[in-house]
Amino acid sequence: MTGDDALVAAARAWRDQDPDVETRDELDAVVAAAETGDADAVADLHDRFDTRLAFGTAGLRGALGAGSARMNRVLVAQAAAGFAAFLTGREEAPSIVIGYDGRKNSAVFARDTAEIMAAAGVRTTILPRALPTPVLAFAVRHLDVSAGVMVTASHNPARDNGYKVYLGGVDAGSQIVSPVDAEIAARIDDAATRPVSELPRSDDWTESGDEVVDEYVRRTAALAGTAAAGSASGRQPRVVYTAMHGVGWEVARRVFAQAGFVEPIPVAEQSAPDPEFPTVAFPNPEEPGALDLAFATADRVSADLVIANDPDADRLAVAVPTTDGWRRLSGNEVGALLGWRAAERARRDDVDGTLAASIVSSPALREVARRYGLDYADTLTGFKWVSRVGGLLFGYEEALGYLVDPQKIRDKDGISAAVDFLALAAELAAEGSTVAEHLTAFDERFGAYASSQISLRVDDLSDIARLTGRLREAPPATVGSRRVDRIDDFRDGFGAFPPGDVLRLWFTDGSRVIVRPSGTEPKLKVYVDASSTEGDAASRRAAAEAAVADLDAGMRELLH
Repeated sequence: MTGDDALVAAARAWRDQDPDVETRDELDAVVAAAETGDADAVADLHDRFDTRLAFGTAGLRGALGAGSARMNRVLVAQAAAGFAAFLTGREEAPSIVIGYDGRKNSAVFARDTAEIMAAAGVRTTILPRALPTPVLAFAVRHLDVSAGVMVTASHNPARDNGYKVYLGGVDAGSQIVSPVDAEIAARIDDAATRPVSELPRSDDWTESGDEVVDEYVRRTAALAGTAAAGSASGRQPRVVYTAMHGVGWEVARRVFAQAGFVEPIPVAEQSAPDPEFPTVAFPNPEEPGALDLAFATADRVSADLVIANDPDADRLAVAVPTTDGWRRLSGNEVGALLGWRAAERARRDDVDGTLAASIVSSPALREVARRYGLDYADTLTGFKWVSRVGGLLFGYEEALGYLVDPQKIRDKDGISAAVDFLALAAELAAEGSTVAEHLTAFDERFGAYASSQISLRVDDLSDIARLTGRLREAPPATVGSRRVDRIDDFRDGFGAFPPGDVLRLWFTDGSRVIVRPSGTEPKLKVYVDASSTEGDAASRRAAAEAAVADLDAGMRELLH
């Protein structure tokens, strides 16, 4: 065979085992065009089959479509068979709970997984309907099962779907980490050597009732304590909520009600799950324009606060009104306020423990921990590492992920975080204060911390290594007007951190810049942080933001 003939043969073999009519027809059309010599169709086949969507510490995630480099029923069946083999090789009587969100094919992928798991001898439960990722993560611990699978692509584009894996037992319901990811990937590779049409399937699985959801709602609502009591005097803030076309509203609404909060005003156009995400270009509350409808709703009802979950409700965004319109708080700002709140709870309850954040998150939380006599831990990027910190009281990552209740769940949880933030806002309102004023109080007590992020998208992944290599070969003496004090290179490991393509630049004024590749996109990411404890709150804020602006501009010039 010629190279193209072999490619067409591989595509036909894939098509013959695919149980999905839509992706079979899609592939038939591309193969037919390729056989006529259509160069674009041949290139399309190469794009679909030259690689395989890799299973890693984030499980699987990619664009829907036919081929080994796409998310589809063939790939999911192979992943389920491989994961089942891993579980049955690890335990005598393994069990699993499966959840799914409202994206295209999420329910189909969940059922495929259940049938293959059940046939392999894994006791299998599926959640009763499309639900948030935090409910699935909670169910792994609550049902005391061996593992969990959540079918979701979180805040990725509409065309994507994914497959997130959790482990119970000693892993306590956290996402998988190395080396387990490689062990599961090897089992998936073994499963991929046979057609998925030959994989045994069984209907011997069960669908859970609402008990799991009810218990998640009860325990999450309890986080509010007595904060909602301010509603009696009408001093609760007026809140607008958006689910971003995801699955958050049903559960969040129940939680808010049980906690005693006045029901937030939903963004009607975005409340119901819709896999097309028609009102946003990118269903991520961090993206410019994603919260425009929420802001418009908030203006119309004169709201005091906007809260948003991403489509699977594991992230939280918060926005506050200013004289210039609505401002979304950064993940670092929300993390600092929730971390301060967690430290206050620890002092009230007289408990010790640890506050934790990913290495690229603001140093503000470390200062909170120091002031309250608590331990602090920096972790690798990714919530799977934050959730595994021993004695964890609170953890966060700057990408809008927060864990406020580690005894209930071991993953970021946008609904629990929303409850904790609403409780804070209600308490402030009852005192005649606001979130904006509380941010100023943070600056006065702990110092002002500012941050920015640069994302450089590349067409060729080798450009990322070239850019970081250039920084290593010719390290800068200054960035902007700031003098470099030292550089930590993680290439061969650094302290307790494993090897990675990460550089951390420290400056003589205490500022910091971290350069690393994105773990999910073809981007080089730069994180800039600075702080100030000089003068009053306004002076501190101005100095910290000026330092960040200087370093941000300097890094953009350096990496141009």
